[in-house]
Amino acid sequence: MITTAVIGCGDVSSVHFGALATMGDARLVAVCDTDPGRLEVVTAAYGVPGYANHLDLLEKVRPDVVHICTPHHLHAPLAADCLERGVNVIVEKPLAHTLEEGRRLIEAAGRSPAKIAVCFQNRYNATSQAMRKMLDDGGLGQVLGASATVMWHRSGDYYRDRPWRGTWAEGGGGLMMNQAIHTVDLLQWLVGDVAKVEGRASTRSLSGVIEVEDTAEFVAEHESGARSVFYGTLANAVNAPVTLDIVMEEATLSLRGDLTVSYADGSVEIIRERVLETGGRSYWGVSHELLIKDFYAKLGDPAPFWINPAEAGKSLRIVKEIYAQSYPELSQRVG
Repeated sequence: MITTAVIGCGDVSSVHFGALATMGDARLVAVCDTDPGRLEVVTAAYGVPGYANHLDLLEKVRPDVVHICTPHHLHAPLAADCLERGVNVIVEKPLAHTLEEGRRLIEAAGRSPAKIAVCFQNRYNATSQAMRKMLDDGGLGQVLGASATVMWHRSGDYYRDRPWRGTWAEGGGGLMMNQAIHTVDLLQWLVGDVAKVEGRASTRSLSGVIEVEDTAEFVAEHESGARSVFYGTLANAVNAPVTLDIVMEEATLSLRGDLTVSYADGSVEIIRERVLETGGRSYWGVSHELLIKDFYAKLGDPAPFWINPAEAGKSLRIVKEIYAQSYPELSQRVG
């Protein structure tokens, strides 16, 4: 039986608790949160001890795995504390709220015998896996280019409810760090490492509510020679499906929830995505549980987990480069 604990019991922790409830080989033994009211609710719900300080939890409980579901600025230092004690970690995205914190966590992972995963769960989607396989098989020729959009909605109340989300100091960014980084990750994972990126982030609809961006666009040149373009905003009327198109020599792959493959010979194939009822937060994707179960299954594997800090750092660098170009006067705050 693998013992596990959750640090940070806010919104996204619900999918981690839900995944753990389906796993017969994992046992929740403790939770941690700095909000006394939230901690009381969670300890009562799961019948486990609660801690306000993560170091107390690590010392007294010594779990095998810790899930980190805190605000962004706590991801890297909490994960490093776990790794230094030989505790395996699943940390929510992003890797860190600054590049420097990200570098430190990459180094900590390299020193530790423990494993660490970063939650880019959309790589486990059936559609993402199908796209990756088609690209790897090579039968569709070279990638000519790609495009992606994230057209979502966030209100002022969303940020007032959790003020850290709208700040550089604790959120590390807005749309690009908190919502669109999943799509940025898919672009670079599918099309290839990014050699150069130029773009712009700005605040179009939530000025006066947040100090970070709610809208962004960029053009990326990949090492393969392909080019991808991205546009995202939180000013849309609804949370529309993420789009991701990859144009290849012999087909176009179009993601709109399901994946449509339009072949050069005129034939069309549709690959359905799994459906998971997650209420108003269905935009989180359907694959947290798959990532978590895969991580636990590979705890005995000597190789690093495949979505590790070094891998997760690729999307963080893209986002931070856009910020550097957009907010040079705030370089100390956005880095």
